[in-house]
Amino acid sequence: MSINKNIIITLIVLILTILIFGLTDIDFILQDNFYEQNTKSWILDRDLQPYKFIFYDGIKKVLILVALSFLISLVFFRKNPIIKNYKKGIIVVVLSSILVPLTVGGLKKATNMPCPKNEINYGGVYPSITVWESYPKTFKTCNKTCCFPAGHASGGFALLSLFFLFKRRRNKILAVVGALTVGWSMGLYKMLIGDHFLSHTIITMLLAWLIVLLIQKSVSTHHQ
Repeated sequence: MSINKNIIITLIVLILTILIFGLTDIDFILQDNFYEQNTKSWILDRDLQPYKFIFYDGIKKVLILVALSFLISLVFFRKNPIIKNYKKGIIVVVLSSILVPLTVGGLKKATNMPCPKNEINYGGVYPSITVWESYPKTFKTCNKTCCFPAGHASGGFALLSLFFLFKRRRNKILAVVGALTVGWSMGLYKMLIGDHFLSHTIITMLLAWLIVLLIQKSVSTHHQ
Protein backbone atom coordinates (compact mmCIF):
# COMPACT_ATOMS: atom_id res chain seq x y z
CA MET A 1 0.00 0.00 0.00
CA SER A 2 1.33 3.45 -0.90
CA ILE A 3 2.13 5.96 1.84
CA ASN A 4 -0.62 8.31 0.58
CA LYS A 5 -3.30 5.60 0.75
CA ASN A 6 -2.09 4.63 4.21
CA ILE A 7 -2.39 8.24 5.37
CA ILE A 8 -5.93 8.58 4.00
CA ILE A 9 -7.10 5.27 5.49
CA THR A 10 -5.57 6.10 8.90
CA LEU A 11 -7.25 9.51 8.88
CA ILE A 12 -10.64 7.99 8.02
CA VAL A 13 -10.27 5.33 10.75
CA LEU A 14 -9.29 8.05 13.23
CA ILE A 15 -12.39 10.13 12.46
CA LEU A 16 -14.68 7.09 12.62
CA THR A 17 -13.14 6.05 15.94
CA ILE A 18 -13.78 9.49 17.44
CA LEU A 19 -17.40 9.36 16.24
CA ILE A 20 -18.04 5.79 17.43
CA PHE A 21 -16.73 6.42 20.95
CA GLY A 22 -18.43 9.81 21.12
CA LEU A 23 -21.83 8.40 20.18
CA THR A 24 -21.72 5.20 22.26
CA ASP A 25 -21.10 4.18 25.88
CA ILE A 26 -18.23 1.81 25.10
CA ASP A 27 -15.79 3.82 27.21
CA PHE A 28 -18.02 3.73 30.29
CA ILE A 29 -18.97 0.07 29.90
CA LEU A 30 -15.29 -0.87 30.01
CA GLN A 31 -14.16 1.72 32.55
CA ASP A 32 -16.83 0.61 35.04
CA ASN A 33 -14.84 -2.61 35.43
CA PHE A 34 -11.85 -0.68 36.74
CA TYR A 35 -13.72 1.34 39.37
CA GLU A 36 -14.96 0.10 42.76
CA GLN A 37 -18.20 1.96 43.46
CA ASN A 38 -18.32 0.74 47.06
CA THR A 39 -14.89 2.10 48.00
CA LYS A 40 -14.87 4.91 45.42
CA SER A 41 -11.44 3.84 44.24
CA TRP A 42 -9.73 2.44 41.17
CA ILE A 43 -8.61 -1.19 41.14
CA LEU A 44 -4.99 -0.07 40.87
CA ASP A 45 -3.57 2.64 43.11
CA ARG A 46 -1.54 5.18 41.12
CA ASP A 47 1.25 5.18 43.72
CA LEU A 48 1.47 1.38 44.02
CA GLN A 49 4.91 -0.02 43.24
CA PRO A 50 6.47 -1.55 41.24
CA TYR A 51 3.69 -0.74 38.76
CA LYS A 52 4.23 3.03 38.87
CA PHE A 53 7.95 2.64 38.20
CA ILE A 54 7.54 0.03 35.45
CA PHE A 55 4.63 1.55 33.54
CA TYR A 56 5.13 5.25 34.27
CA ASP A 57 8.45 6.62 35.54
CA GLY A 58 10.69 3.81 34.33
CA ILE A 59 9.28 3.40 30.83
CA LYS A 60 9.39 7.17 30.23
CA LYS A 61 13.11 7.23 31.05
CA VAL A 62 13.77 4.24 28.78
CA LEU A 63 11.95 5.90 25.87
CA ILE A 64 13.94 9.12 26.35
CA LEU A 65 17.18 7.12 26.37
CA VAL A 66 16.16 5.30 23.18
CA ALA A 67 15.39 8.58 21.40
CA LEU A 68 18.64 10.14 22.61
CA SER A 69 20.62 7.11 21.46
CA PHE A 70 19.24 7.45 17.94
CA LEU A 71 19.87 11.20 17.95
CA ILE A 72 23.46 10.76 19.15
CA SER A 73 24.13 8.11 16.52
CA LEU A 74 22.77 10.43 13.84
CA VAL A 75 24.86 13.42 14.95
CA PHE A 76 28.15 11.90 16.06
CA PHE A 77 28.34 8.66 14.08
CA ARG A 78 26.73 9.76 10.80
CA LYS A 79 29.78 8.61 8.77
CA ASN A 80 29.51 5.07 10.10
CA PRO A 81 28.43 2.75 7.23
CA ILE A 82 25.61 1.23 9.29
CA ILE A 83 24.27 4.64 10.33
CA LYS A 84 24.51 5.88 6.74
CA ASN A 85 22.58 2.85 5.54
CA TYR A 86 19.79 3.45 8.07
CA LYS A 87 19.98 7.24 8.11
CA LYS A 88 16.51 7.92 6.68
CA GLY A 89 14.86 5.50 9.10
CA ILE A 90 16.74 6.95 12.07
CA ILE A 91 15.59 10.45 11.13
CA VAL A 92 11.98 9.21 11.06
CA VAL A 93 12.38 7.61 14.51
CA VAL A 94 13.97 10.74 16.04
CA LEU A 95 11.37 13.11 14.58
CA SER A 96 8.53 10.78 15.63
CA SER A 97 9.83 10.54 19.19
CA ILE A 98 9.63 14.34 19.37
CA LEU A 99 6.59 15.25 17.28
CA VAL A 100 4.18 12.52 18.40
CA PRO A 101 4.28 13.44 22.13
CA LEU A 102 4.34 17.18 21.30
CA THR A 103 1.29 16.91 19.04
CA VAL A 104 -0.68 14.79 21.49
CA GLY A 105 0.32 17.09 24.34
CA GLY A 106 -0.88 20.12 22.38
CA LEU A 107 -4.20 18.45 21.62
CA LYS A 108 -4.66 17.57 25.31
CA LYS A 109 -4.48 21.26 26.19
CA ALA A 110 -6.84 22.25 23.38
CA THR A 111 -9.59 19.67 24.00
CA ASN A 112 -9.91 20.34 27.76
CA MET A 113 -11.62 16.99 28.34
CA PRO A 114 -11.70 15.29 31.77
CA CYS A 115 -10.09 12.05 32.86
CA PRO A 116 -12.38 9.28 34.12
CA LYS A 117 -11.30 10.13 37.69
CA ASN A 118 -12.51 13.72 37.14
CA GLU A 119 -15.98 12.76 35.91
CA ILE A 120 -19.14 12.66 38.00
CA ASN A 121 -19.59 8.97 37.15
CA TYR A 122 -16.42 8.16 39.07
CA GLY A 123 -16.53 10.55 42.00
CA GLY A 124 -15.32 13.68 40.22
CA VAL A 125 -17.09 16.95 39.44
CA TYR A 126 -16.82 17.16 35.63
CA PRO A 127 -19.76 16.25 33.40
CA SER A 128 -19.14 13.79 30.59
CA ILE A 129 -18.68 15.46 27.19
CA THR A 130 -17.54 14.46 23.72
CA VAL A 131 -14.63 16.13 21.96
CA TRP A 132 -17.02 18.27 19.88
CA GLU A 133 -19.12 19.44 22.84
CA SER A 134 -18.66 22.33 25.26
CA TYR A 135 -19.28 22.11 28.98
CA PRO A 136 -22.81 23.06 30.09
CA LYS A 137 -23.19 26.75 30.95
CA THR A 138 -24.21 25.72 34.46
CA PHE A 139 -20.84 24.04 35.00
CA LYS A 140 -18.25 26.44 36.36
CA THR A 141 -14.63 25.62 37.18
CA CYS A 142 -11.39 27.55 37.30
CA ASN A 143 -9.31 24.47 36.59
CA LYS A 144 -8.48 23.19 33.12
CA THR A 145 -8.24 19.44 32.67
CA CYS A 146 -6.08 17.88 29.96
CA CYS A 147 -6.88 14.20 29.51
CA PHE A 148 -7.68 13.66 25.84
CA PRO A 149 -5.97 12.05 24.03
CA ALA A 150 -3.59 9.89 26.09
CA GLY A 151 -0.27 11.70 26.44
CA HIS A 152 1.65 9.08 28.41
CA ALA A 153 1.14 6.31 25.85
CA SER A 154 2.14 8.60 22.97
CA GLY A 155 5.82 7.97 23.67
CA GLY A 156 5.30 4.24 23.35
CA PHE A 157 3.26 4.51 20.16
CA ALA A 158 5.91 6.80 18.66
CA LEU A 159 7.99 3.61 18.43
CA LEU A 160 5.75 2.59 15.52
CA SER A 161 8.26 4.64 13.53
CA LEU A 162 10.67 1.71 13.90
CA PHE A 163 8.65 0.10 11.10
CA PHE A 164 10.44 2.46 8.69
CA LEU A 165 13.85 1.85 10.22
CA PHE A 166 14.12 -1.84 9.48
CA LYS A 167 14.34 -3.27 5.98
CA ARG A 168 13.36 -6.91 6.48
CA ARG A 169 9.68 -7.77 6.75
CA ARG A 170 10.23 -9.91 9.86
CA ASN A 171 11.99 -7.07 11.67
CA LYS A 172 9.28 -4.60 10.64
CA ILE A 173 6.61 -6.88 12.12
CA LEU A 174 8.59 -7.32 15.34
CA ALA A 175 9.03 -3.54 15.58
CA VAL A 176 5.28 -2.93 15.28
CA VAL A 177 4.45 -5.68 17.79
CA GLY A 178 7.01 -4.24 20.22
CA ALA A 179 5.73 -0.68 19.81
CA LEU A 180 2.11 -1.74 20.32
CA THR A 181 3.08 -3.76 23.39
CA VAL A 182 4.88 -0.80 24.96
CA GLY A 183 2.17 1.71 24.01
CA TRP A 184 -0.70 -0.43 25.24
CA SER A 185 1.10 -1.36 28.46
CA MET A 186 1.40 2.33 29.22
CA GLY A 187 -2.15 3.04 28.11
CA LEU A 188 -3.75 0.21 30.08
CA TYR A 189 -1.89 1.25 33.22
CA LYS A 190 -3.38 4.73 32.93
CA MET A 191 -6.83 3.24 32.41
CA LEU A 192 -6.52 1.09 35.53
CA ILE A 193 -5.67 4.13 37.69
CA GLY A 194 -8.51 6.20 36.23
CA ASP A 195 -6.49 8.59 34.06
CA HIS A 196 -7.81 7.57 30.65
CA PHE A 197 -10.66 5.89 28.81
CA LEU A 198 -10.08 3.24 26.15
CA SER A 199 -10.85 5.75 23.40
CA HIS A 200 -8.09 8.06 24.62
CA THR A 201 -5.48 5.37 24.04
CA ILE A 202 -6.86 4.11 20.73
CA ILE A 203 -7.00 7.64 19.34
CA THR A 204 -3.44 8.31 20.51
CA MET A 205 -2.30 5.14 18.74
CA LEU A 206 -3.98 6.20 15.48
CA LEU A 207 -2.68 9.75 15.79
CA ALA A 208 0.84 8.45 16.39
CA TRP A 209 0.69 6.25 13.28
CA LEU A 210 -0.71 9.14 11.21
CA ILE A 211 2.10 11.45 12.35
CA VAL A 212 4.71 8.75 11.67
CA LEU A 213 3.32 8.30 8.16
CA LEU A 214 3.44 12.04 7.49
CA ILE A 215 7.02 12.20 8.75
CA GLN A 216 8.01 9.22 6.60
CA LYS A 217 6.44 10.87 3.54
CA SER A 218 8.23 14.16 4.24
CA VAL A 219 11.62 12.52 4.85
CA SER A 220 11.31 10.31 1.77
CA THR A 221 10.42 13.29 -0.40
CA HIS A 222 13.32 15.33 0.98
CA HIS A 223 15.86 12.51 0.38
CA GLN A 224 14.81 11.65 -3.16
